[in-house]
Formats: sequence, structure tokens, C-alpha cells
Amino acid sequence: MKPIEGSWFEFQHHSTAEGKYWNPTLEKFTAEQWDAKVKEIADAGLRYLVLLDVAIYDKSFYPTSLLPKHEMGCEDPLEVVLTAADKYGIRFFVSNGFFGEWRNPAMLMKDPEVNKLRVKAMNEIAEKYGHHKSFYGWYYPNETGISGHYDDFFINYVNQSSKEAARLMPKAKTLIAPYGTRNVAFDDQYVRQLEQLDVDFIAYQDEIGVEKTRVEESAGFFENLYKLHKKAAKSRLWADVEVFRFEGKVYHSALLPAPAERVIQQLEAVSPYVEKILIYQYTGMINQAEGPTFAGHPDSLDLYEKLAKGKALK
Repeated sequence: MKPIEGSWFEFQHHSTAEGKYWNPTLEKFTAEQWDAKVKEIADAGLRYLVLLDVAIYDKSFYPTSLLPKHEMGCEDPLEVVLTAADKYGIRFFVSNGFFGEWRNPAMLMKDPEVNKLRVKAMNEIAEKYGHHKSFYGWYYPNETGISGHYDDFFINYVNQSSKEAARLMPKAKTLIAPYGTRNVAFDDQYVRQLEQLDVDFIAYQDEIGVEKTRVEESAGFFENLYKLHKKAAKSRLWADVEVFRFEGKVYHSALLPAPAERVIQQLEAVSPYVEKILIYQYTGMINQAEGPTFAGHPDSLDLYEKLAKGKALK
């Protein structure tokens, strides 16, 4: 079983229902608490963090002239976490979204005005934060589900984003994390699309937390992806393992830490086929201890303890 090497990371969860147990806490985090949270994550053995968004609901998480700013417990949480990551050896993929209505990702990828705003933000972020050694790459958060193959507009969105990323920060890596993993067509057309996509890493969602896939099915889907990626010889294959469950109705209730036994089975299922395992997500689902950095449900302590015991975390 491969260890967990990275996680998604956020200042506020995009769904208030799902983020019930940690959004109010993170909103009040001071710079000292954000620093300590990044250190905690590094101490758990993680080396990659993927920032879900730099803006949402038409407000930003960093000082900008492009949008109003979310009122948070510190003035510039993006600067704080990147500075912390510099110290603790974390590599950040920084998001280039969400700008506009995140519930309509197809529109966000197609709309020329949203694209202009996204490009302006990437330029601003590269200028303000590109000096951080922890700024390892870019993450493109807008996703459409794979229905056999990728939509053409998704490929265009990714490639346009990567073109701008390469212009701004030529050494920066790029990451996407598609869903619809179970629907991937095992054919030459999918291989050709992989060859077209200008992205370094593709971390496919295992979709077990959202109850679209059963644990016992996961290995087969990732084995097929391994064969497709090997044939394309382009983007590297990573996994995005969902370490949550829903308190009630899927997508309409709070996220809770999944049972550790299930998570370990998920990690075992994908390990033979992927280069690295990232999780969705440490924030809110895992805590090492009670104290000033605690954010999430009490079960998050148990999940950390059992994953550490199973060598998935330190």
C-alpha cells in the first residue's frame, strides 16, 4: 500500500452544507493557526497540497483589485500558507479558480469573460506569490464528468490554462482531478485525448465517498487507467482518494471522516496502478490532536490515529 502523499486544501469549503463541521472554524483561523495547520500536515508525511480555490461566491481569499475579499481571520491566508509551506517542505498546486458560478463548470470553461478574469487572476497570483519555492504548480478546479471521453471544451480549458501557466511560470507543474472515473472508455479515442491534454498530472477521483463506486470495483477502473496512460505516455497517473462519507443525503449534508478500514481498502485498491495518492481531503476529515489547529468532526482524530497505525500517514 502506498502512503498518502498529498491532499486537497481549502480556506472555505464550497458547499456550506458539506463544510458544516470546519468552515466556521477555518473562517476564524489566524495566521499562526494556518501556519500550524500546514506544519501539522507536513508532520503527517504529506508533501503535496492542492488549493481548491482562490475565490468563490464572487469573493477572493487574497487581496486583489479583481474582486471583493472574504472576511477571514487573517488578511492574506494565501501568503501565510505558502510561507508556511516554504518552511515545512510542502509543494502547493495553486488553483486558478473558482471565478463565477462554480455549480456550472461547463459555463465557467466556455465563457470568454470568465476566461479573461481567470487569466488576469493567474497573472496577478504569479506576480504576488510566484517567488515562493512552495508554489510548485497550478491546479485547474473546473471539472466535467467523463462520459466515456472528455468534452472538447474541457480539453480547450485545460490547454488554455496550461499555455498561460507556462508563460507565467515555465517550471510550474499542472494538475487536474476529473470525476466520472468509472465511465472512462477503454479505447484509442481516450488515449488520443490523453495525448492532446497539456497537463502533467491527472489525479482521478475514486468516487467512493460520493457513493458512485464501490471499493471492490476501484482497482479495475484504475488498472484500465494505468494501461491507457501507459499507452499515451503523457500525463502521469495519480489518484484522488475520497476519505469522507456523508452525514445524510449525498451532496446535501455534512461531510464526515470515513471509517479508516474503508480508507485503507481504497488505498490498497489504487496503489498498484498510480504513481502517487492524494486524498480529498485532510482539511476537516483528519486532525492529529485537539487544540488550536483542530477543524472538523471529532471522528477526524480516530481517522488520523488509524491511518498512522496502518502506515498511510506518519
